[in-house]
Amino acid sequence: MLQPDRETRAEWTKTVTAFVEDFIEGLEAAPASSPGTALLPPPPAEAPGELADLLTRFGDAAGQAVETAGPRYLAYFPAGGLYSSVLAEFLAQATNRYTGVASTAPALVALEHSVIRWLCIEFGLPEGSGGIFTTGASLATLSAVHTARQDRLGAHDPNGTIYVTPHTHHCVAKAAHITGFPPERIRVVPTDTALRMDVAQAKTMIAEDRANGLRPFLIIGTAGATSTGVVDPLDDIAALAERESLWFHVDGAYGGAFQLTERGRAILTGIDRADSIAWDPHKSLFLPYGTGVLLVRDEARLRAAHVADGDYLQDLDHGTGLPDYADLGPELTREFRGLRVWLPLHLHGVAAFREAIDEKHDLADHLRTELKKIEGIEVLPSDLTVVVFRSADSEQLLKRLNESGRFFLSSTRLGGKFTPRICVLSHRTHREHVDEVIDLIRRWTA
Repeated sequence: MLQPDRETRAEWTKTVTAFVEDFIEGLEAAPASSPGTALLPPPPAEAPGELADLLTRFGDAAGQAVETAGPRYLAYFPAGGLYSSVLAEFLAQATNRYTGVASTAPALVALEHSVIRWLCIEFGLPEGSGGIFTTGASLATLSAVHTARQDRLGAHDPNGTIYVTPHTHHCVAKAAHITGFPPERIRVVPTDTALRMDVAQAKTMIAEDRANGLRPFLIIGTAGATSTGVVDPLDDIAALAERESLWFHVDGAYGGAFQLTERGRAILTGIDRADSIAWDPHKSLFLPYGTGVLLVRDEARLRAAHVADGDYLQDLDHGTGLPDYADLGPELTREFRGLRVWLPLHLHGVAAFREAIDEKHDLADHLRTELKKIEGIEVLPSDLTVVVFRSADSEQLLKRLNESGRFFLSSTRLGGKFTPRICVLSHRTHREHVDEVIDLIRRWTA
């Protein structure tokens, strides 16, 4: 039976809630990683199963993983998953509203749109700006590259040229490939000694490309590079983009949320001049994976690049004054995605998020300061909450830290050299956890 009665639903909910409570309460003591063996489970049976048994199987599978929700996950970018956002997703999936066309759920689209409008204000974007929640910054970047192509080139032109740095996230190259640009049309601008885009070099490359018959149309500034956390000189890139009539896209997938704090706004100066901004609330706003956003300076340009007509939708009202999200991105089928952002912001209050982001910034500064005191440790340039460092035997140190089970860290390569990387970003990571990893590094570097 696919529609259980109220008593059964209540019992299922109680069972699942107990599982979630045990999981959350156990995160402090849980190992940072528990690699397992991926064995294909049996196919579903014809007869009904028992929820308790299935939850046990799920729990075993979920436990064989890197503990991305725990306080000692300091690799890549954590997505701790606020409990309030979990509740929001439960509500959204239970009501199961379609929000691709506003008239099918206008009040819910208005609720989601209110968060987009608030974000546009926080990022300093003008009237007429807008955006859409996506599954992540990769899809947001794809839409941004497509919109830039349509707006600046008029149609696809294989001579269109895109400007990035060696530290630009590879989702840009992927988006360029999908939208039809060959690798040689992605021009890699050198960085300065602080690993930021050399804008003077970018200007020279743009002039040379134009002289060679190419059509520069898009330049990418990074607000928090994945490898280093470094922020490009966004204001200078914006000025160059304006002079050269390029679309200016900011990859703020990691660093976007720092715009909510006074210290972060100073570091991200110039982001308000962007034509588009990709950002992942599932990173620096502590929400579950699958929560991205694309903000654009002119929503009409985003719509022009994505709108398409379908005769079978002609009976729906498209004049609500609210955005039809199906016209702002590649997805026609679209769940009510905004509640997972709206509910936490309203339930906790924005100040709680600003304070949590500032705390992570403070913790990263503390980590950098203490690492510099350790003999044999070299701390490299970084911004925000990513900390990159090296020791005499970086690979062995990282291996030992990860094999301890207490922490899970990652690495990158800078200047061709193996470089351990720590990202302090989970809402569950606090001073005691950072001090613990500092103590381990100090002990194993001696």
